[in-house]
Formats: sequence, C-alpha cells, structure tokens
Amino acid sequence: MNGFDVTFRDDQDWVDFGKSYVNSEAFKTLFREGMTLVEETAAYLDGEGRDESRLVSRDATLSYAAESMRLTTLLMQIASWLLVQRAVAEGEMTPAEALLEKHRVKLGSSEPPKPQDFTLLPVRLQQLIMRARRLHTRILHLDVLITEDRPTPAPVESPVAQQQGLLRMAFRMAEG
Repeated sequence: MNGFDVTFRDDQDWVDFGKSYVNSEAFKTLFREGMTLVEETAAYLDGEGRDESRLVSRDATLSYAAESMRLTTLLMQIASWLLVQRAVAEGEMTPAEALLEKHRVKLGSSEPPKPQDFTLLPVRLQQLIMRARRLHTRILHLDVLITEDRPTPAPVESPVAQQQGLLRMAFRMAEG
C-alpha cells in the first residue's frame, strides 16, 4: 500500500488546568477573597469578637471558643493552600514542590458546627464560619482538579485505518 498513516492524533498539548488556573484572573480573585477573609476574621476575633464573646451565655462560651479555633485552623489551611498556589504561579515553586507541600499542610475536611451550638454564637461569627466553609469547599474542589493525575490519552486509530489493516492482513493471508 501507499504507507499513509491515517491515525488521528491531537498535535496540541493538553491543557494543564492547574498551570492555567493559578495564572488566571479567577485565581487572583480567589486569592484576594481568601486573604481578605483571613484578615477580616483576625480583626473580628481580636476586636469585636472578643467583646461579643464576653456577652454570650455561659453555655455558648465553650462553643464560641471551639468554633473560633476551628475557624482559625480552617483559614490557616486555606491561606497556606492559596500561598502555595501563588508561589507556583509566580515560579517560586514547581508543581512538584507544591505537591510535597500539600502533604505537609493538609486541606482537611471541616466538620460543621452542631446546630444547637451554632445558633448560640454571635451572628457575625456565624457569617464568618459560613463564608470560610464555602471557600474551603471551593478550594477542595479546585485542589482535586489541579493535582489529580491525568493519564495522557493514547492516539485513537481511525475506523478507516482499522479496516485498511484488516484488509492488509487478509491479502497477506491470501498471498501466503
């Protein structure tokens, strides 16, 4: 035969979601949103929140302490993830180094507060907790998209090429 290779191949490189995302405006917006939430929460807990914690019922004092600690931990995880991703975007860290860092600072799942305890908390703290949990959920989703292993797809042979191959085999058998 004439030796034509009619195998379909995609000559373009595969899009690396992680690389394209951390260099996008969407990531910059997420980064600002996350860091703003961290700063806003720190300011609240050091100021207005401290005053509000003195006004809650005795039953709510333990809930306030536990939830503010969980919120702080969650925001530290979020900030660490955002900073690592920004370092990758700016070339200060390779994606492989980011993956190693990921194993050190885990984006753990966050337990929701118990409804009966949550309602005892000041409204502003409730709002901060809910915002942090929503942001955490978004980041968990993005983290999976960025770090999941994607096998490189094999080239797909066209149906025409398959038929040609079968015909070649049949003619060889007939000749042989």
